[in-house]
Amino acid sequence: MPDNLVGKVAVITGGASGIGLASTEAFVAEGARVVVGDIQDELGRALVERLGDAVRYVHCDVSDDAQVGALVDAAVAEFGRLDVMFNNAAGVGDPAPLLDLGPDGYDRSMRLIAGSTVFGHRHAARVFISQGGGGSIISTSSGSGLVGGMGPAGYTIGKHAVIGVVHAAASELGRHGIRSNAICPGITITPVFARGIARERKAAFLDAISDALGAEQPIGRVGAPQDIAGAAVFLASDLSAFVTGAVLPVDGGAHAVNTGRYEQIQAQVRAEYGGRGDAP
Repeated sequence: MPDNLVGKVAVITGGASGIGLASTEAFVAEGARVVVGDIQDELGRALVERLGDAVRYVHCDVSDDAQVGALVDAAVAEFGRLDVMFNNAAGVGDPAPLLDLGPDGYDRSMRLIAGSTVFGHRHAARVFISQGGGGSIISTSSGSGLVGGMGPAGYTIGKHAVIGVVHAAASELGRHGIRSNAICPGITITPVFARGIARERKAAFLDAISDALGAEQPIGRVGAPQDIAGAAVFLASDLSAFVTGAVLPVDGGAHAVNTGRYEQIQAQVRAEYGGRGDAP
């Protein structure tokens, strides 16, 4: 049995589905105890029932600073300490194009995507420092945090801002031994991709968009949640003890080539299956 995270306690936001679920499963397999924060209560409870005593679930809206603080406190109360904070949960935010992105939509997008990352850093660092220092903070950015054209404007701006939070944290928190790094997933197929698609067409849609987008990637396929979870395990573990301020693309090489067709392809496939044109 792998043991890279034995003895560590982690918080994973958005841990009940998609990348967060794969990461929760991987962390537990590596020996960690995990507190999952999510708003999908039924999935969260099912996860605890399946994985057992190594996992706790706390309802948490990551756009609410107080709820993120309560989530971190719950981890300490349940398991006695905190070693890893994985700021994974977010969402598309306002899907409007830049010319239509108003103040309310912008604020909502930034609070959900970048604000939640700030909240997670602040509350986790508070605990890390009280424990004497050390600790790893991981944040999910995106290929949209590296280039434009892969998603809506608000999402792209917010994911760029996540990287700014990570760089600021690496500078300010390093003296406490706290590491902060970002993962930038590429096209990673999770249930959110089928948002807005009729239930009976979801499976066929996910297959179609996987084929269409996978053909555009240098490695020849789209990503799976487990691909991102593997990177998160590395950044959570002592294997990355000298890694901070890093921005790690986990995208099959997509960031290294022209990605300008991704948004167009997604819109075309979504339209064929009766979904909206905006992308996650």
